[in-house]
Amino acid sequence: MKLLLLGAGGHAKAVIEVARALNAEIAGLVAEAPVGTRVMDVAVIGADGDLARLRADGIEAAFVAVGDNAVRQRLARQLRALGFAVPTIVHPSAVISSSAVIEDGVVVMPLAFVGAESQIGEAAILNSAAIVEHDGRIASAAHIAPGAVLAGDVVVGERTLVGVGAVVRPGVRIGADAVIGAGAAVVADVAAGARVAGTPARRLPLRAIPSQSRNR
Repeated sequence: MKLLLLGAGGHAKAVIEVARALNAEIAGLVAEAPVGTRVMDVAVIGADGDLARLRADGIEAAFVAVGDNAVRQRLARQLRALGFAVPTIVHPSAVISSSAVIEDGVVVMPLAFVGAESQIGEAAILNSAAIVEHDGRIASAAHIAPGAVLAGDVVVGERTLVGVGAVVRPGVRIGADAVIGAGAAVVADVAAGARVAGTPARRLPLRAIPSQSRNR
């Protein structure tokens, strides 16, 4: 089955490599870039407005390779509404417990780990060498960045970013749309929409941590 990828930025490059490791055939990219633009030798073949036409042309599966959490969530839902299959993409080097649940549209990058009875929600990103230990609950479109470590029974809300190398204590609850700064040590619950950083992590003004890139 040919796979259409939405996005043409840095995250798309990473997803292309995972898809190739799985021997997937990539039909092309959908992005706000000129048709014919190539990213890692994959051509842009249309924009978001062309999705219905591409589905009618016989492309059955599509995957959102966009780093921005809210945009990725919206596009994944749009794909399903248009009748696309939205697969899960797991790099061969990742370790996934047989009791874990990985929902549609998730990408699991190289060397990541998902522990016993954990659940990774739709369109989430589990990035390179990230760890979600037993009983973790990662909600839709969250992003667990490279090298982040979530101990057992951690809950992460929708569209939340857990930054590079952050560590989260067992049982912590992190609300939706939060940002955990790179290298933070999270030892207490984090409210929805909060920005925290440091060791131990403390709440920061909104301006203290840049918003996620919308590069596609």
